[in-house]
Amino acid sequence: MTVEGEELRPFRIAVPDSELADLRDRLDRVRWAPEPRGGDQGYGVSLAFVQQLAAHWRDRYDWRVWESRINEHPQFTTTIDGTSVHFLHARSPEPDPLPLVLSHGWPGSVAEYLDVIGPLSDPRSHGLDPAIAFDLVIPSLPGFGWSGPTPDVGWGPRRIARAWAVLMRRLGYRRYGAAGNDWGSFISPELGRIAPQEVAGVHVTQVFPAGPGEVRNASYGHVHADQPQTLAHALADSPVGLLAWNSQAMGDLDPDALLTHVTIHWLTGTAGSAPRIYAEEDRQQPPDGPTTIPPGLAVPLGLAQFANDWPSDRAVAERQGARIVSWNVYDRGGHYAARQAPDLLVQDMREFFAGFATHQR
Repeated sequence: MTVEGEELRPFRIAVPDSELADLRDRLDRVRWAPEPRGGDQGYGVSLAFVQQLAAHWRDRYDWRVWESRINEHPQFTTTIDGTSVHFLHARSPEPDPLPLVLSHGWPGSVAEYLDVIGPLSDPRSHGLDPAIAFDLVIPSLPGFGWSGPTPDVGWGPRRIARAWAVLMRRLGYRRYGAAGNDWGSFISPELGRIAPQEVAGVHVTQVFPAGPGEVRNASYGHVHADQPQTLAHALADSPVGLLAWNSQAMGDLDPDALLTHVTIHWLTGTAGSAPRIYAEEDRQQPPDGPTTIPPGLAVPLGLAQFANDWPSDRAVAERQGARIVSWNVYDRGGHYAARQAPDLLVQDMREFFAGFATHQR
């Protein structure tokens, strides 16, 4: 029997034309910030870069193409711990696939994984060994995308991981893997700690130093952790302001992919709520040990390090008690490997999770 509020509600993205027209109108009326000579070097995102992206957004970017791509996959919403959770659920056509929950980060969205859904869930159709296949659960983090702004504070990686454990049980999965990028590289190991009997293994693309404040790896991290609501008013009101702010963290992505993430934040009203995860990580109650890879974690860990990403330190992971079974370094790709080097990420994940052939749904 399903408790009211716990049901899985089918969902489909259908952005009204009026919202896209409003976005275009705002892009037409942008007021540019003056840039002094030399201000394009070392002072933040340059005027020329933002103008180029904004012009592409207004004149060439087609949201409907990306909306259709996301809508190719079944989507649902459900309520967990008082907040709405949106997720893609791409079931494999292969028998007995391993369920896998994929977590994105900031300023990403579920669109981050569009290029790997097919090879992971339907390997046979992509020329890969069908013996390794996954049922994929790809949630929008609380406060992000179609999960919408959370009604309360406190949604740090640990609380999100607890929500994921509830979600996977609600879907009927009793044994599954967890993988993630960026904040997903915090959330996935936390899930392994919270549900060690259910999580077969954890795959991440970064290992970050643990502890409050350690995620402040750039200027935006300090602002997000200290006063995210002050910034929220600007991001929610100006699409070009949002574009400039978010692009500082994903400027190496191709324009259409970058603009898709920004557009999702804009259209879902989560431009201001998504950055709060930095403050929530800072303020969440500390566990008995470090937060990123919990000490004594029995769940196996695999890492894929891509060339143009922040370097991960294996010694840090070992000090944090990680049970490392796979640690691979690649000579291409970057922080958004699922878009920049999807073949390598798929290969690494398949090889890592191949070791967990015995599982149950």
